[in-house]
Amino acid sequence: MEWQNVPSPEDIIDVGRKKFAGYSKWIPVAVIVLFILFGLRDLIYSIGPDEVGVIQRFGKFIGLSSPGLHAKIPFGIDKVTPIKVEKVFKEEYGFKTIEPGVRTKYSSVNYQDESLMLTGDLNILDVRWIVQFKIKDPVKLLFATRRPEDNIHDISEVVMRRFVGDYSVDEVLTTKREEIDDLAQQEIQRILDMYEVGVQIVTVKLLDVNPPEKVKPAFNEVNEAKQEKEKMINQAWEAYNKVVPRARGEAEKTIREAEGYATDKINRAKGESERFLATLKEYSKAPDITKKRLYLETLMQVLPNAKEKYIIDPQQKSILPLLDIGRKGGQ
Repeated sequence: MEWQNVPSPEDIIDVGRKKFAGYSKWIPVAVIVLFILFGLRDLIYSIGPDEVGVIQRFGKFIGLSSPGLHAKIPFGIDKVTPIKVEKVFKEEYGFKTIEPGVRTKYSSVNYQDESLMLTGDLNILDVRWIVQFKIKDPVKLLFATRRPEDNIHDISEVVMRRFVGDYSVDEVLTTKREEIDDLAQQEIQRILDMYEVGVQIVTVKLLDVNPPEKVKPAFNEVNEAKQEKEKMINQAWEAYNKVVPRARGEAEKTIREAEGYATDKINRAKGESERFLATLKEYSKAPDITKKRLYLETLMQVLPNAKEKYIIDPQQKSILPLLDIGRKGGQ
């Protein structure tokens, strides 16, 4: 029967053993080749142009590698961690950017637990700011601290709360923002250096400072009242600056005119008195000549102003015949 020609399981196993025996001698070679390929793949590594490689051997730091292709001991003996030392990283407080671009998308999550702050005059502000930093020491970044991002975030928040609490609400909103930025940057850098985080703070910038949403309408009304007050004060000073300086100028002008008038009168009086004394002195020397000279000088001043001149004989008793009254309109 045909079923008697079917191979038994033992026959099948024997056939498999014979075939496997032909390939078994290549298995060690394949393993060795794979091992070598894996080692070669782990032997070469690359460091980017803006990176520095931190080399560890059995977990211990042994050196840094510059940008480019390098070789290391494979099979997990050497480990290289690339660190971006030229990139500027950014931490955001009070908000989170989801997608930067022309139309930046922000997270809708409320971050008021880190943005609400108390000012020096006991007002509450919603403060949003950023901290930009670079890695200046990759070794300290990897080995001196466990979570450098958390350290930077917590230190920045504490420092910003402290400085906002040193100023009034108006100063934080307007005139002292740049001063707070500079002071916060210096203080954050000092604390990070003290903890050896290996980070260089590039910028601390207050972006948006506003009162909380619930009190914003009342706050705006107060600001409008303050602005109206400032406007009225400025208008009053404008009117004052227009009227008072002009009045002062007119008063100064009147004073100067009075002083000039007084000086003129005094000088004239002094001149007249000196002229009188000089005349008196000459009169005492020659009275007749002086009288005649004064008489003639007086005539020289009076005669040019006379319209008609009449010379009368001393013997003439009346001047009526000389006046020609009839011709002038008399009866």
